[in-house]
Amino acid sequence: MRFGKRLGAWWRSRRDAARRDAGMSTTEYAMGTIAAAAFAAVLYKVLTSGTVSKALESVIGKALDAPF
Repeated sequence: MRFGKRLGAWWRSRRDAARRDAGMSTTEYAMGTIAAAAFAAVLYKVLTSGTVSKALESVIGKALDAPF
C-alpha cells in the first residue's frame, strides 16, 4: 500500500472518530472550569494591584478631562 493511501485511510479514520465525538466529557468540563477560574483569579489580582490600578485611573482621568 502506498504512503498516500495509508495517509488517506488514517485521515478518514481520524475524521470519522471526531464526528462520533458527542462533546466534552465531565472531566474536560471540570478542567476547563478550573482553568477559567484560575485565569480569572490571576487577572483579578493583576488588575487590582497598585501599579495597574494607578495606570487605569490615569487613563480614565485623562479621558474624562479631555476637551471637546
